[in-house]
Amino acid sequence: MRTRMHAATFAAAALLLVSLTACGQEARGGSRYKADTGKGGTIGLAMPTKASERWIADGQNMAKQFEKAGYQTDLQYGDDKVENQIAQIENMITKGRKLLVIAAIDGAALTEVLQRAHDAGIPVISYDRLILGTPYVDYYASFDNERVGELEGKYIVEKLQLGEPSAEAARRESHSIELFAGSPDDNNTKYFWNGALKVLQPYLKTGQLVVRSGQTKMNQATTLRWDGGTAQKRMDDLISKNYGERRVDAVLSPYDGISIGIISALKSAGYGTKSRPLPVVTGQDAELASVKSIIGGEQTQTVFKDTRKLAAQAVAMGDAVLNGRKPEVNNTTDYDNGKKIVPSYLLKPVSIDKSNTQLLVDEGYFTAEQLK
Repeated sequence: MRTRMHAATFAAAALLLVSLTACGQEARGGSRYKADTGKGGTIGLAMPTKASERWIADGQNMAKQFEKAGYQTDLQYGDDKVENQIAQIENMITKGRKLLVIAAIDGAALTEVLQRAHDAGIPVISYDRLILGTPYVDYYASFDNERVGELEGKYIVEKLQLGEPSAEAARRESHSIELFAGSPDDNNTKYFWNGALKVLQPYLKTGQLVVRSGQTKMNQATTLRWDGGTAQKRMDDLISKNYGERRVDAVLSPYDGISIGIISALKSAGYGTKSRPLPVVTGQDAELASVKSIIGGEQTQTVFKDTRKLAAQAVAMGDAVLNGRKPEVNNTTDYDNGKKIVPSYLLKPVSIDKSNTQLLVDEGYFTAEQLK
């Protein structure tokens, strides 16, 4: 009798265990992230580097906004070392973070670690840089990156007063230009490049713009890790080998840190005087040093991407995912990471030059005191 009762008790316990397990699976299934919903959990924020002020701002903005929404945050910077970022993400998975928001150092290097995140039921938002080669990216928050390139290209065309592309205009006057691209391991690089070249290519074809170095392909123009020192060395080389007494009229630069390096090389070559003014130099991110450079008459233009708004979008996406809601997206066709088209929300960038730097103060991005 005791044996039968014992067996019955064991069977009931087993049924209860199966029932509880099934409930847990159901919570993670369908919307497979529901098991750990509710405020108070910790969000993992994996940012690429502290070498750029924009990434410091991105990380801090997201941390503040997630915390305001009721979460804790684990903010890590990878120091532009892929192995560091992978180790940081692995640690976040081990510690049971509810959500990962990742701005990848190398977009193609996270396949294995994101498989682990998927197996642990942790959703992933790709932040500003699209993560490649894995189906385990749930959403992407960024700016319209092709539009960034278009704004840079259009600014060069307008500043050089090129008008409409025509061979006749090229016979009257041509302008020298050199082209820089972002890091080859950042998926955004091709979008910036394609956007800019969509604008500039007709003028290169007519000869109104001439790349005297002949380096017109993206793989010839990339700048590993978006590094200003690398850009400075390349610009030094381009000037010494291709220009001599000839003048550089414009430089397509995709990012402010690269722009600062380019300008340093140009000044070393004698540009920046009355007789030899600096060329048109574009940029991106409206970093403080570059905005002050624009006000001071050195860098010519940058593209403002309000990272506070991007952070807010990532937070809204993450909060929706964790609470069983569908995040807002506005692009479901263009961002193919090689394994899936990642549902995306893209914000609009704004061109900034000396004429409208006040916009950055009006928007509260900088204070008037900071821009003095």
